[in-house]
Amino acid sequence: MDLIVSITAIVAILSVAVIYGADVLAAVVLRPVYAAVDDRTLVQAVGRGHHVGDRRLPVVGVTGVVFTALTTGLAFIAMSPVAGALAGCALLLLLVWLGLFARVSKPINVRLSAAALADEVPIDARLLQDKWESIITVRAVIQGASVLLLCLTLVLI
Repeated sequence: MDLIVSITAIVAILSVAVIYGADVLAAVVLRPVYAAVDDRTLVQAVGRGHHVGDRRLPVVGVTGVVFTALTTGLAFIAMSPVAGALAGCALLLLLVWLGLFARVSKPINVRLSAAALADEVPIDARLLQDKWESIITVRAVIQGASVLLLCLTLVLI
């Protein structure tokens, strides 16, 4: 049973780490890049990036959440309550991240993607990007904490 829990934890870690990396990249690298370009370039780069990312990354994100939930349940079944609690905390953080993404990021992604594909520049493009960026550091911290908790879970199995 420990091997199965370890495998689910590893899959969860790898999946969550992809989203963590994307959020860190946005917070550390892309934020200053987008601040330095004109609004048309911003809309094209951000909008097209979200157009692609919002189609490809959900599979990885869902895999991370599902395997974190599996790790949580299996750790408790395997009589590893501390590991189960750590994985459960990671799961809770991932659900908070999903809430933030759904309420703040996703609607902005949709607007900027549509604008980019229509070759339009919304008058509030910079404000939309500022709002999106206002939670990117929090999103990255949440994902990083989830990876750490899952790694600790793996160590304790």
